[in-house]
Amino acid sequence: MENYYNDLGSFLNGKPEYTLALFHHFVNEFQKAGPVTLHPAKTMIGVANSHKRIAYITQLGKNFIHVVFPLRERYDDNFCFQKIAQVPGDMQFNHHFRMLHADDVNDEVRDFMRLAYNS
Repeated sequence: MENYYNDLGSFLNGKPEYTLALFHHFVNEFQKAGPVTLHPAKTMIGVANSHKRIAYITQLGKNFIHVVFPLRERYDDNFCFQKIAQVPGDMQFNHHFRMLHADDVNDEVRDFMRLAYNS
């Protein structure tokens, strides 16, 4: 997992320390669900288990990170997602999570991390 930083330079360079700390915390917490790898793309960083992408870090802001969990059903009964949107023509529901503080990754978010990891 240590090498993933080498491939993420364009995403991480110039970001505030606070944002980088949130990013590292999020990735470390996701690792508790199981081994993940990071896959930088043009506009986002994919988080993958051994066989598919299970989340996308879509924004590294001044004081937050934005993450999308693509899940096969809609989970409306939660306190962690600011938006849930169905992908047109697909049974995928993108659950949008904005992390402003390290403790935003609470038990509820960890449950969704495990759900995404194991789906």
